[in-house]
Amino acid sequence: MAGTEPSTTPRPDLLLTGFSEVATMAGPLGPRTGPAQGELAIIEDGAIACQRGRIVWVGPERKLRRSVRPSHGVRRRSFPGGIALPGFVDAHTHVLFAGSREGEVGRKVRGESYLEIARKGGGLFRTVRETREASPRTLFEQARSRLERMRNWGTTSAEVKSGYCLTLEGELKLLRLVPRLSNATGMNLIPTFLGGHAFPPEARGDHRGYLRTLNDRMIPAVSRENLAMFCDVFCEEGFFSASESEKVLRAGMSRGMLPKIHADEFSVTGGAEVAARLSAVSADHLLETPARTRAALARARVVAVLLPVTPMASLAGSRSPGREMVDAGVAVALGTDLSPNSWVESMPMVLGHAVHSARLTPSEALVAATVNAAYASGMGGTAGELVPGRWADIVVFDLPGAEHLAYRWGTYPPKAVFLGGKDVLRA
Repeated sequence: MAGTEPSTTPRPDLLLTGFSEVATMAGPLGPRTGPAQGELAIIEDGAIACQRGRIVWVGPERKLRRSVRPSHGVRRRSFPGGIALPGFVDAHTHVLFAGSREGEVGRKVRGESYLEIARKGGGLFRTVRETREASPRTLFEQARSRLERMRNWGTTSAEVKSGYCLTLEGELKLLRLVPRLSNATGMNLIPTFLGGHAFPPEARGDHRGYLRTLNDRMIPAVSRENLAMFCDVFCEEGFFSASESEKVLRAGMSRGMLPKIHADEFSVTGGAEVAARLSAVSADHLLETPARTRAALARARVVAVLLPVTPMASLAGSRSPGREMVDAGVAVALGTDLSPNSWVESMPMVLGHAVHSARLTPSEALVAATVNAAYASGMGGTAGELVPGRWADIVVFDLPGAEHLAYRWGTYPPKAVFLGGKDVLRA
């Protein structure tokens, strides 16, 4: 791929050179499907020029001198033999929570399911209790620490869900933290309202009442404060049915929030069909989604956000259907599912599982963790690609080629992580 040479010669203030490969992910607009899901648009022996936090030129280093005119005091960084990728986009996180659930790991090993633990007041409901009791300051500090560790593994953008308070004021408390966390970490954070994570303990026996509160009070309040781009719901046995989920998502759509859905994680509940019917931005998990519904997702252009570490964390006995989704023509994105149930902060670890468990190729996994995850998170066209005009969100690894990242199972931390042209590992 040749370098991009705009009509006006760029005056970069940051030059990154020495790369054996720059995986740009450049391509057509929209999520990548089919063969395009595995196209990295690699520039060999590449260089990147940035100006005021944005990329202004990418191309072979041999063309750099005649393609740009560096500004006075330009910063130069060389990474001999390394690789450059777009900063990872984590398309599914529950980073806003208090407490932990390490004691439940042994219970899962002994055979208790996610639903059984929740029915006994543990799991999600334990986290709800602890998150309700936590102050905004405590939640902010804990979430910031998690996000900074994610950032140190190369994540520069992430979707962030609420959902661990399940009250009007509690959900607003969580969502109001997202802009502050973005400012504190420098990361691009996209908020999702997940008041439909579960029926709260006080609503047992009155699901209709909580649905009315959710649809008639909580969603309008979130909309009035413009606190969320997306509305999400957990469509699963013991939580929200397909019909209840659709009502929640339609209520969100009526208030300008785009639909997402947790679907078919433990059983086939019709959640993926709801996603296809509503042309949702994404359907997430999808461990049990049947073949006919995968085809419907492809036709509706719903992105499948797969979370390949989560089945292992839940001891679910299933694997994420990466190969099946790609072969069905569905665009696949990746996320950590960072939560008390699946405490994963490293996207390189997710890449390893995406290949060796979900059976994506290494190149497909990289596209899923960058450009496709950007489209699944409302950042398509702004994140996930290294092309002129995009923010200089770049992760550098001391590896000989991009496909080594998934092959080596997340054992190599980044050499540098640039956010808007600033190396946050050196800050």
